[in-house]
Amino acid sequence: MQYFALEVFIYENPLRIQIAWMQNLHEFNVAMPRKTKEKAKSQKLSEEEYERKVLNLAEKGLTSEKIGEKLKAEGIHPKEYNKKISKILIDKGKYVNPDIKNVEEKVTRVKIHCEKHKQDKRARRDKDRLFAQIRKLKKYFKV
Repeated sequence: MQYFALEVFIYENPLRIQIAWMQNLHEFNVAMPRKTKEKAKSQKLSEEEYERKVLNLAEKGLTSEKIGEKLKAEGIHPKEYNKKISKILIDKGKYVNPDIKNVEEKVTRVKIHCEKHKQDKRARRDKDRLFAQIRKLKKYFKV
């Protein structure tokens, strides 16, 4: 709980009053509790178990970046293993480029919006822009 003390400063001119809110916790002997994140204990899996875990997360529709975040939250650090997540997915044929996937998901959302709101010209322009972006990304990544 925070306590605030109101201090009023009156200068030579009585019409001019300045009010300052100051946080004054030490006066009341109150300490603010710190928010800490609980760290997951790091687990050491075998290479096969690690690959299985990565493939299970890929089947759920996660990209390699999201898989890495999920594993770190569980206490499994991908740097402890020889293969990168993207290499594992490429070897198994389940790799999807996250840049292209994110833009394609956005296109589907904009398409649904355009079907509902036919007069939304800005959304139509955005849809065309996103299609062009997908075309450029596919050309760049040679997909």
